[in-house]
Formats: sequence, structure tokens, C-alpha cells
Amino acid sequence: MTVADKKLAAKIYLYLAALFITSLVVSNLIFQKFFYWYPVDIEIFGENLFELSVGLLPYPLTFLITDAISEIYGKKKANQVVIAGIFASVFSLGIIYISKSVPALDNSPINDETFTKVFGNAPLAVFASMLSYLFAQFIDIQLYHFWKKLTKGRHLWLRNNFSTFASQFVDTFSVITLLCLFEILPWDIYLGLVASGFIFKVLVAFIDTPFLYLIVYAFRKRFGLKIGEEIDLDDYATETIENK
Repeated sequence: MTVADKKLAAKIYLYLAALFITSLVVSNLIFQKFFYWYPVDIEIFGENLFELSVGLLPYPLTFLITDAISEIYGKKKANQVVIAGIFASVFSLGIIYISKSVPALDNSPINDETFTKVFGNAPLAVFASMLSYLFAQFIDIQLYHFWKKLTKGRHLWLRNNFSTFASQFVDTFSVITLLCLFEILPWDIYLGLVASGFIFKVLVAFIDTPFLYLIVYAFRKRFGLKIGEEIDLDDYATETIENK
């Protein structure tokens, strides 16, 4: 691989990491709004199966991105993105805390009460999400590479879906449990939210499989990668330093 190719690969990795972190942070800030993602009344455990938080909309994208990074750049780079996401989430908590502490002007379009109502639960929500996300993403990455090694780099659909199913269940179960423990959400909707959230994520995992194939195909074609071959960005960084 040429130096220009490695430079391009590093730039793409940066953009993927940016999309990942943005999706993660935003999902933690908008979680208090709920909607019906399919206009049919089907109840499960007393709750509508299709009632979800809008925070789930960008969240599945994070698992697609980590799977793509795992496939192309390897486990180490995927774990680095996860850690960066945790840092960004913690940093967002600080910004929210400072923003709440500053009193609003009388003519401010958003007063203190409204701001607190929207973002007041964000610190606890981000904390709950971070713990769940940490477990789920590391499980996803570990299982992804387990299946990748077992299948010798083949059957991309298998490792994409099997790793995501397990990690999404862990994520959904743990985050809803913590939100109920923190009294952000009521316990009477607990089972319904866990079931509907997991089913939604499983469906999204099926839908995003073709997109993962497309991403991996584009990378392999552009950089001439063989099945199972990964781009070593650490090697590129070492070469860049040595050439300076």
C-alpha cells in the first residue's frame, strides 16, 4: 500500500470516528422524546411494541461503524474509537452542567425551567448509557473478531449479525435497567421498553448488513485488501514520524 493510500485510509478512519462519536453523544441528549416507529398497535408486556425513544435512531449506527472499523482497521482501532466515545460523553456532561448553572436572561427564548426539563436528566442518562455502551461495544468487538477468526475472514453477515444481536441485548437490558433504577423511567414500562428496543435493534442489524458489505467491498477494492486483511494505521503513523 502506498503512502497516499495509507494517508487516505487514516482520513477515512477519522471521519468514521467522528460519525461514531456524534451519534453516541446525540443519542444521549435526545432520549426523552418517544415516538411510534410503526403505526400499528401491538402490545407486549402492556406496552406498545413500536414505542421507542428517538435516542435509538442514531445509536445502531455506532455498531455499524465499529463493525466496519473492526473489519478494515482491526480490533485495536475499534477499541480506541469506543474509548474516544466515552471521553466525548463525559465531556458533554461537563458542558451540560455548566450550561445549567448559568442563569437564563428574562428575554431568553429558553428559560431555566425548560432547559432543566430537557437536559436535567442528561447526566444520569449519559452515565447509564456509558456503562451500557461500554459493555455492549466491547462485547460486540470481541465477538466480531471471534467469528472473524473462526470463519477465517469469510461470512461477513454472520459476524456482523451475531456480534450485534448479543451486544444490543446487553445494551438494551442494561441501559433500561439503569434508567429505571435512577427513576428516570418508570418500572411499569420496563419490560415493554426492553422488548421493543431489542426488536428494533435486531431489525436494524439485519437492514445494515448490506451497507456493511458495501463499505467493506469499497475498502477492499480501493486499497486492494484480501479477505481478512486489515489496514495497519499504527504502521503508517510510525512511518510518518520516522520520515519527519
